[in-house]
Amino acid sequence: MVIQLVLPFIALVLLIGCAGPTENLPTVSPVVPTSTLPEPQEITIKVPQAELAATKYLSAWKEDDYSEMYGKLAAARKELISEEQFSDRHRDVANEMALSELSYSIFPKQMHTDTAQVGYDVVFQSTLFGEILRSDYVMELVLEDGDWQIVWDETLIMPDLAGGNYLKRDSVITPRADIYDSNENPLATQADAVAVGLRSEYVLLEESEGLLSLMSNISGLRVDTIINKVENTPFGTYIPIAEVFSDEYERIVNALSGYGAAVIGYYSSRFYPDGGIAPHVTGYISAIQEDEVDEFRRLGYQSFEKVGRDGLEEWGEGLLSGERGGTLYVFDSEGKMVDQIAQSPSDPGNDIYTTLDSEFQQDVQQAIAGFRGAIVVLDRNTGEVLAMASSPQYNPNGFQTENINWDSLLADIYNDPNNPLFNRAAQGQYPLGSVFKIITMAAGLESGLYTPDTLYECGYFFEEALGLELNDWTYDWFLEDGETQPSGTLTLSEGLIRSCNPYFWHIGLDLYEQGFTSALPDMARGFGLGSPTGIVGVNEEAGNVPDQKEPGDAINLAIGQGELLVTPLQVARFVAAIGNGGDLNTPWVIDRVVDITGEPVLEIGPEISGTLPIQEDTINAIQEAMQGVVFSSDPRGTAYNAFRGFNIPIAGKTGTAESSLLDPHAWFVGYSLAEREDKPDIVVVVIVENAGEGSEWAAPIFRRVMEQYFLGAPQRLYPWESSVGITQTPTPLFFETPTPEAQEFVP
Repeated sequence: MVIQLVLPFIALVLLIGCAGPTENLPTVSPVVPTSTLPEPQEITIKVPQAELAATKYLSAWKEDDYSEMYGKLAAARKELISEEQFSDRHRDVANEMALSELSYSIFPKQMHTDTAQVGYDVVFQSTLFGEILRSDYVMELVLEDGDWQIVWDETLIMPDLAGGNYLKRDSVITPRADIYDSNENPLATQADAVAVGLRSEYVLLEESEGLLSLMSNISGLRVDTIINKVENTPFGTYIPIAEVFSDEYERIVNALSGYGAAVIGYYSSRFYPDGGIAPHVTGYISAIQEDEVDEFRRLGYQSFEKVGRDGLEEWGEGLLSGERGGTLYVFDSEGKMVDQIAQSPSDPGNDIYTTLDSEFQQDVQQAIAGFRGAIVVLDRNTGEVLAMASSPQYNPNGFQTENINWDSLLADIYNDPNNPLFNRAAQGQYPLGSVFKIITMAAGLESGLYTPDTLYECGYFFEEALGLELNDWTYDWFLEDGETQPSGTLTLSEGLIRSCNPYFWHIGLDLYEQGFTSALPDMARGFGLGSPTGIVGVNEEAGNVPDQKEPGDAINLAIGQGELLVTPLQVARFVAAIGNGGDLNTPWVIDRVVDITGEPVLEIGPEISGTLPIQEDTINAIQEAMQGVVFSSDPRGTAYNAFRGFNIPIAGKTGTAESSLLDPHAWFVGYSLAEREDKPDIVVVVIVENAGEGSEWAAPIFRRVMEQYFLGAPQRLYPWESSVGITQTPTPLFFETPTPEAQEFVP
């Protein structure tokens, strides 16, 4: 643009241009008397952008974008410090002060043709120390190749850092608080412990009766189990046996010290009794990893600390670890303290009390030991979690490097292809199989097309759609035993008792073809499937409820196959709702969190988060049918054999869910109707991955959990046991299967 001006006005325009940053190069056209000016000439004026350059630099600092900041340094400064050194310097300052965020305000100071000064103030927000204000910064800039660059030195981080000074934090770390069961027994605690093990090369089994007896007493393992460990361990290999409270087992440990084959190691750290009680609920702690140091240092941690991983240890990290305190100092280049910038007090951590009963939890863990699977036990009426077991389980003491057994235990965890760290109870996603027939029955009854007495001829085959012939389970059994007959004419209630596949395929197809195209997925979502349960403190998955796009989808979903995926925790929630009359309670495993004085800082209790979208008559019909599954007047109930002689009133449903590989998953779900004053009625959900029929594998496990809960001990052996907890063969019962996937039942 052509402008007319006199030299004094040029100076005025330059001063106005310094008042603030602009993105474009402006031109100015002042109005002046033309009689006093010479002939117009074309002149281009560039308003300095130094303030804008400073703003971009500080904005990059606010975002921890050290590379962007370094790119704005003057060439001469880049020769004095590398980008890595520059980034490390800023990162160290942020870590030492536990910086959570910063803000700045900027103001111009001086502006020249090729140099400038910009002033600014910075507010550092520290996780530990609160607000730290530093003001009256002066940033020098130079114009290089048309761009403003920063003449950097360390005072641009903090004026306190002049002359090579540096920050150093002296932290106060409080002891980690504890996690307890409902009876105030510790599930995770800071303790003095002792780890014991055996040197396999020094164990002479024929001469080690006393040693093995002591090892059994301290570990709770049977002597024959320990012998099996020794016999199956390579010669010269260390065998970890147990970790226990040192004061409780002092006498036995002293006796063990007399055996050369015994290895004893005292240590003090986070301790998980009995090798982990509900480890998938409590989680574990482990060291801050190298790539996490910056993150945790800025949260106020020291790099050598341990932090919660998974479960309550992770969820409650801030509660359990307390509020760190400390003092922030400035030291000079010779290591001498020259100033104290800030100080904050520490505050002890808060204990977490759970709803779990540690003794019952261990019984439940033992009930499914040797399998891949899960068990969830809820109070039927409140949603309180009484036990949650995922198998295989793991020993969280393996993450405590002070423990002499840690490397062996950790190797066991990470070398196990069955992924013991995975919480199958809340994160395992499975097809539901015939347990879903409860929901299909509900949808059929609510549609008005069916009543509990609607009849259907349940034969070997289903041939109503798509030109396909689908087999009922009775036909598959007939191929094996040559005796199993079709179920014959059944009411809808009897269809659930008998778990007749053709009846429920028929309902799914019929609903779809009569315009109820979303009845099954809508009912499933109304039962809480496809969404997290809302449990606090335990990581969970949402599962999946597929929409129906064609008749084949409806046929699949009607018996819990296709793309349907559920978690055992979700299933326990809706089965509880059937048992209690329709209330969908949010499961809760945390009872309360209390401070050092015992005052609660958080309390969690019963919460009804929804109701089943069905009428009372529908619930009653389902309840009666589920009782018939177990206690029908004849052996037609699919769980009749599993519960013969069982005197605790229950209702249940078997499930056998096809997976894409090997044998199907075995389900059994149900609830008690004991109505005892001393023990609330419960819901138990059992899944055994790739085991086979639910009636043969999951139902006996369900029965044992009920016996442990109501009677205090197992009353009948599993079909595969020689004695309680001991299988008929020495080989493990794990079935070799990858993570379960859904399989289309209809091609």
